Amino acid sequence: MEKRVTWAELFFDLVFVFAVTQASHLLHDDHSWAGVGRALIVFVPVYWAWVGTSVHANTHDVDNPVDRIGMFGVGLASLFMALALPHAYDDHGILLGAAYWAARLILAALVFRGWRGIPVNTFSVSAVVTGPLMLAGGLADGWLRVTLWATAAVIDLLTPRLVRRRLALVKFDAHHLPERFGLFQIIALGESVVAVGGVAAGEPLTSPRLFAVAAAFALVCGLWWVYFSYAADGIRHALATTEVQTDVVRAVLAYGHLLFIGGVIAVAVGLAEVVSHPTDHLHLDTAGLLFGGAALYLGTFAYTRWRMFRIVGWGRAAAALSALLLLPLAVLLPAVVALSALVLVLVVLNVTEAVAVSNRTRAQRAP
Repeated sequence: MEKRVTWAELFFDLVFVFAVTQASHLLHDDHSWAGVGRALIVFVPVYWAWVGTSVHANTHDVDNPVDRIGMFGVGLASLFMALALPHAYDDHGILLGAAYWAARLILAALVFRGWRGIPVNTFSVSAVVTGPLMLAGGLADGWLRVTLWATAAVIDLLTPRLVRRRLALVKFDAHHLPERFGLFQIIALGESVVAVGGVAAGEPLTSPRLFAVAAAFALVCGLWWVYFSYAADGIRHALATTEVQTDVVRAVLAYGHLLFIGGVIAVAVGLAEVVSHPTDHLHLDTAGLLFGGAALYLGTFAYTRWRMFRIVGWGRAAAALSALLLLPLAVLLPAVVALSALVLVLVVLNVTEAVAVSNRTRAQRAP
């Protein structure tokens, strides 16, 4: 029997709608490479708290009062993390570090209750190692804070690979976990719509701006289509048929979706700039977020398909390359024209894939 996402999990996700918005604001304030790196460093613990909660919900029955209360406790800690994000490198560092450690301690208490001994896994490492590192980083200043937080992020991300043998025997529900990560993808795409609508609502609704809104929405729809038309079912199939499920969970769900969501957040920031100044030329850093984020999103599909099926996703890799090739041109054109060119890349990709799938289906049905 397939495991269903509980109402408590859906309610829990509301916190991360706000968290993605806060991460977007942090990236909006600093478009530089250093700013992108700092935004990623503080987003990883927020994302990792969500991943840990979703994995626990997948491998345990959480539809009971204890787990619901524990999940809401993680949700409150994650809300504190989200509140701290915009000023995490200023005066809210302690709040971010303490909230992350609290979230991991609650998760560890849920996972290890009733167990004899505590094994070395992602839950114990986060509670004992990276949680204290995050708090220490919050108490530090300047480069030391960045270093401690970056170290914590790297340890969290590497732990599933380092303890692969211990996780190889864990059984995951092949329906529930891909659905959870798909829901987070919806959250990130929804932030793009909110960012576009929020900017447009505060500006005169001129014809160029309305056209930019339409193009931005078309782009978000194209990004949705790329994921949910075929990839979502592919992930579910891979998790259901693979011998070592943890390899798909680690490489495709945990790592791959961090790249997916990071790409969408970058696109959202770029779209907000286009809608704000539709007839101006994009600055290189803004164009980098918009076109680079789209390229990261599309290119990640080539990586995940190879990890799942050892097949190269040439179409999506070509679309990612096209987005990168358009980047130099984007700074020479009005923003809305550059955005329209990126939309065209998504339309061509999705139409091409739909035709290819249709042809294969007809060939399989033919006598």
